[in-house]
Amino acid sequence: MSEAQFSAPDSGAAIVIGASGGIGSALADELENAGQAVVHRLSRSGPIPCDITDPDSIATALDQSLSGPPVTRVFVATGLLHTDGQGPEKTLRHLDADWLASNFAVNAIGPALVLSRLLPLLPRQRRVEVAVLGARVGSISDNRLGGWYGYRASKAALHQIVRTAAIEWARSHPQAVLAALHPGTVHTSLSAPFVRQDNGRHILKPQESAAQLLRVLAGLSPEQSGRIFDWRGVEIHP
Repeated sequence: MSEAQFSAPDSGAAIVIGASGGIGSALADELENAGQAVVHRLSRSGPIPCDITDPDSIATALDQSLSGPPVTRVFVATGLLHTDGQGPEKTLRHLDADWLASNFAVNAIGPALVLSRLLPLLPRQRRVEVAVLGARVGSISDNRLGGWYGYRASKAALHQIVRTAAIEWARSHPQAVLAALHPGTVHTSLSAPFVRQDNGRHILKPQESAAQLLRVLAGLSPEQSGRIFDWRGVEIHP
């Protein structure tokens, strides 16, 4: 990966899905501060409503966002780790079918539907950068601790979707870059219950993580499309 610094183009639009979350909001702010011409903030409660679990909502939101200037950057910043007192499973005894389905719906199926809808609508003969929030714990080869069944499995599925989509996109969009990016451990509501367990690991502010993710994405080449990188630009192997 090159050491290219992130800089927004003079024209073109960006889409941030999950823009009401800590990382998504910071990403949208960074894009605007860097001079991105248009930044579409998509979320369930945003000006352009988008529910990552609803295919019709995804299609409508993307159609609205893609009706203006050509889109040059897309970031899917959604994710599910815990909700309403339910969180990552520590053992097989804790597995619940509905919770597993929710993990896959938000962490894998929703982003896959976004990529499916985007492909025919993005410019073919210019650089386009698309990223989804991956996770180091979605790496099968890096799994040393076990547990977190639904989150690990759904993020591993997301990584496979990104890899497969990148192969297809390369045929029609040779300058496109598609990657899964691990944001690090960030001070957000998603990570809040687990930060205290982090044993001294560096905890990032949302703005710090967002700036790093955009820099990493800007430094990737089309040949690196379909792979997984962390916020420092280090590749994570599946």
